[in-house]
Amino acid sequence: MSETNDKPLDGKLALVTGASRGIGAEIAKELAKRGAHIILTARNAKDLEDVEAEIFDAGGQATIAPLDLSDGDSVARLATAVGGRWEALDYLVLNAAMLGSLGPVPTLQGKELNQLFTLNVLAQHALIAAFDPLLRKSEAGRVVALTSSVGRKPRPFWGGYGATKAALETMIASYGEEMRNLSNVRTAIVDPGRTRTKMRAEAYPGEDPMTLKTADVVAGKIADMLVTDFDTNHRLEID
Repeated sequence: MSETNDKPLDGKLALVTGASRGIGAEIAKELAKRGAHIILTARNAKDLEDVEAEIFDAGGQATIAPLDLSDGDSVARLATAVGGRWEALDYLVLNAAMLGSLGPVPTLQGKELNQLFTLNVLAQHALIAAFDPLLRKSEAGRVVALTSSVGRKPRPFWGGYGATKAALETMIASYGEEMRNLSNVRTAIVDPGRTRTKMRAEAYPGEDPMTLKTADVVAGKIADMLVTDFDTNHRLEID
């Protein structure tokens, strides 16, 4: 097999949020394995360094950018730094999210709802707004947002988290339609399904994790999607 086929993402730049663990870390490692240079973002610098080391050890390239996504100024500064080093951003993977408390809607606390929407929706908007110019400079900019089935199918006790994912999906879909005739930027929404992650364990503490697929399976499906062409507002649901 030729080197081009081995590294279909060679020369591409990807920014992955929530890349210090779980699905985000696996997406970063998989895209790096396929040739992309990865910008790793999350709050925990030590965990990011560990993921970066794994990528380097496997022959890939990565740059860590520890930051709190709820701080809009930090997102803007990151975009400025990326734009000062690279000409374009090819892939923006919006993976970072928080679960929050699960419970009846009337019992949800306003303070926590604000935190949920700040990270799960407003921070995602800040990333899109800040990196839109660099995405448009790519020959085929792609924005991938990770969601949950509760964003489309309301479930008892999931009103807070589900509402943020519904809002995220609507925003991504609107952005995708806006870009359809203006640029080569395309959007995709990915529902990873039942996956062995820390967030899943928090939501379902009695569940046997060995019955769930691992995060690298999700990462492989997303990477496969990115190396093929897809129309804007593509939806990938992983069993």
